Amino acid sequence: MKEFHYINNQFYIKLLLAHIGYGFLIYSLPFLAKTISIFIIVFFLFIIIDRQNKGNEALMAAAYIAGAEVFYRQTGALIFYETGKYAVIVFLIIGMFFKGTSSKTVPYWLYLLILFPGVLIASLNFSYEAEVRKLIAFNLAGPVCLGISALYCYYKKIKKEDFQRVLLMLLMPLIAQAIYLFLYTPSMDQVRIGLSGNYAATGGYGPNQISTVFGMACFLLATRLFTIRNKIINFIDLILLLFLGYRAVITFSRGGIFTAIVCIVCFLIFFYYKQEVRKIQGTNFRIFVVFLIAVAVWFISSAQTGGLIVNRYTNKDAAGQLKEDITTGRAELISTELTAFYKHPVFGIGVGKGIEYREENLGIRIASHNEISRLLAEHGILGIVALIILVFVPLIFWFKFKNNYYFLAFVAFWFLTINHSAMRIALPGFIYGLALLYIVDEKKDPVHRKRLAN
Repeated sequence: MKEFHYINNQFYIKLLLAHIGYGFLIYSLPFLAKTISIFIIVFFLFIIIDRQNKGNEALMAAAYIAGAEVFYRQTGALIFYETGKYAVIVFLIIGMFFKGTSSKTVPYWLYLLILFPGVLIASLNFSYEAEVRKLIAFNLAGPVCLGISALYCYYKKIKKEDFQRVLLMLLMPLIAQAIYLFLYTPSMDQVRIGLSGNYAATGGYGPNQISTVFGMACFLLATRLFTIRNKIINFIDLILLLFLGYRAVITFSRGGIFTAIVCIVCFLIFFYYKQEVRKIQGTNFRIFVVFLIAVAVWFISSAQTGGLIVNRYTNKDAAGQLKEDITTGRAELISTELTAFYKHPVFGIGVGKGIEYREENLGIRIASHNEISRLLAEHGILGIVALIILVFVPLIFWFKFKNNYYFLAFVAFWFLTINHSAMRIALPGFIYGLALLYIVDEKKDPVHRKRLAN
């Protein structure tokens, strides 16, 4: 067992160095971004097919692309805007072709079927000038990605070591992206900071999405301190947590930060409860260290932004005056979608029609930031059914097995993210799927593992 951990840690360090180099390479030679992303996608396809997904290679490939999607978008590395979601869907479908799905996935097949009547309604309601295909793809790719992730993962058993590799694949491209952004904006001293979102710190790309993915990176690094007991690796992860935490905070987008904090707390609730008594003291010390890192991140961020980050998190403007709307306009968007649901309660206004609906009623053309209100507005009563499936099926699964420390954290990440950023990226839908995995500890669970359907 010691030999396995030694090899695994070596693999981690090699991957880490490779992705630090990857971030530096894309910054130095940005024209290579698209070529490298295509190579990575083709490489994963080859590995999945060659190995027939015997080691859950499809899940690892999907994790990598879900983690890399925002990085690919901001560096122009994607062929189509939704390529990341399409790649995740394709990888997992190929994986299911080789390994199949559980017979218990009926609720998620129903969820996917629920999504498509809204496409028909949309085709009847869109204006002549609307780019129907793009609007439907933009709004439907995320929910479909979630559905396919759930189909692949629900009742799927996976070894604890393989699960950790999946999380590692998710983390690595986020580290590369952080290196790229550090090189892009190494210091806040000489840049103009916007309190609604700091584009100077995000390479000119959406602070909301970068805050979301970096929040996930912070969560993964924080939890590694509890699941991996190796002083050298823990020290490396602490440095990375400090670095990624700082880069996440200075985006000035609060959603990803609050979500990361909630997810870490959710993880620790179950992890602490399941701990052996002899390990409690060590766990307490690690919690204290994570708290110190969080404090350090805050003070460094405050110093680097001249105290403006404090204004942002206390909902004040640059002059220190309290703002009236803490939701930065999101409440108004939700209100229009709830109004649309009230006026079209049966089938909704159709997938993607929400953008035109807001333009007609508010005079602004903007996509939804809240997946729940979008589901209601664009799918009507079927949207309510979809939400019931998404909330209650995982809860029933959890109460039956209770073997996944990450369950509550992953569900919280999905729920909180879709409430401030909708499903514009693949990550929340994919993370939802990971919550449905049955994680096997072969030393502790040899009997139950055999009973569980593949």
